[in-house]
Amino acid sequence: MKNIYLFLVFAFLVLFSCREEMEVFKQEEETVAGSEDIGISGFYLLNEGNMGSNKSTLDYYDYGTGDYNRNIFGSANPSVPKELGDVGNDIKIYGEKLYAVINCSNKVEVMDKYTAKRIGQINIPNCRYIRFEGRYAYVTSYAGPVELNPEYKQLGYVAKVDTATLEVVDRCMTGFQPDELEIYGGRIYVANSGGYMFPNYESTVSVIDIATFTEIDRIEVARNLHHLRIDRHGMLWVTSRGDYYTQPSRLYYIDTGTNRLIDSLNIAVSNFHLDGDSLYIYSVEWSYVTMSNTVTYGIVDVNKKEIITHNFITDGTDAKIKIPYGIIVNPVTKDIYVTDAKNYVSPGTLYCFGSDGKQKWNVRTGDIPAHFVFLYETSDK
Repeated sequence: MKNIYLFLVFAFLVLFSCREEMEVFKQEEETVAGSEDIGISGFYLLNEGNMGSNKSTLDYYDYGTGDYNRNIFGSANPSVPKELGDVGNDIKIYGEKLYAVINCSNKVEVMDKYTAKRIGQINIPNCRYIRFEGRYAYVTSYAGPVELNPEYKQLGYVAKVDTATLEVVDRCMTGFQPDELEIYGGRIYVANSGGYMFPNYESTVSVIDIATFTEIDRIEVARNLHHLRIDRHGMLWVTSRGDYYTQPSRLYYIDTGTNRLIDSLNIAVSNFHLDGDSLYIYSVEWSYVTMSNTVTYGIVDVNKKEIITHNFITDGTDAKIKIPYGIIVNPVTKDIYVTDAKNYVSPGTLYCFGSDGKQKWNVRTGDIPAHFVFLYETSDK
C-alpha cells in the first residue's frame, strides 16, 4: 500500500468474501534477455496483489539464463494455504534467508534465499517494512487493524525478532502507522505516517537506540512520511506524501550526526532507490483538488543536494507506464528497473532500462509489482 488508502480499503471490502475462491497461480518462465555474468545471480520481485484478493506472488529474474520466472513461491511451496497471502509490502535477504513482509496477512514469510522454500513465519499484525542488525530483524507494525479514522489512537511499534528462532523478543512503540525504517550508527530511524488518520497525518521520524531498544528522539519533518534512505555521507533522506490537497509531496534530508532536519528539495517522491550518490526517484502524486495523478521521474545528487534530471527515461517509454510502482538499479550494470502497476487489479509490467535510459526489455509480472531484492552470488549486500 502506498498513497491509495481509500481505494485499497474499498477493494478489501469488495473482495474479502471471495478470498477462499481465488485461483491457484502456476509458475511460468519466459526468456527476456541474454545471460550475464555480473556477480549477481538474479533478483526477486514481490508483487503486492490488491488488498483483500490474497494475490501476493513472488517472481525471480535469473541473470545467468535471462529467464523471468513468475510465481516461484507457489511452485516451491504447493502445500502452503493461500500461498504468500494478502499484500506483499517488503522483501529483503539476510544471511541465508529471504524475508517477505505480507502486510494484511499479518506475517513475515521466511524462505530459503536460493529456493524460496518456506522455513517459517513471523506473526506481526499489520506489518510493513523490515531491516536487520546483528542477529535481529526489526519490523515496523501499524499494530491495529486497517481502519480509516481521523481519531485513530493505536500507536505503532517496531518489533525486534530473533532471526535464529523467528520469535518476537521485544517491541518499541513509535508514532502512528510507522512505515519504512533505516538503521545507522546504532540507531533505528522510523518514518511515522499516520496514514490511517486522514486528514490528521503524523509528521515525525522516531529515533530508537538499538542498545536499549527505546525511543530517544522524535524529529519533526512533514506530513504523511513514508520512505527513508541513508546515504554514505550520513544524511537521511525522507519522503513525505503530503496531504493530497495543498501540501505537496517533498523530499527532506536529516543530518544523523545531530538528528536535525536540514532542508528539503522541491521534488515529489513516491519511491526511490539510492545508487552511489544518485537517488533515482519516481512519483505518482494524487490530488483531491484535480482528482488526478501527476507522474514524474528524476535523479537527485545526494552529495550536492540538487536535482540533476527530471527524467531518467530517455526514449519515451515513460508515456507507456501508467502507474510506476517499484524501482531498483543494478549496482554493476547500472540498468534501471521500473514496474507498472497499471490498474492495480491485473498483471503489471517490469521494464528494464539501460544506464542511458533506453528500454532493453519488458515482461509481464504479477499484480502490483512493487519490491525488489538482489540475490548475490557470494555474500549479500
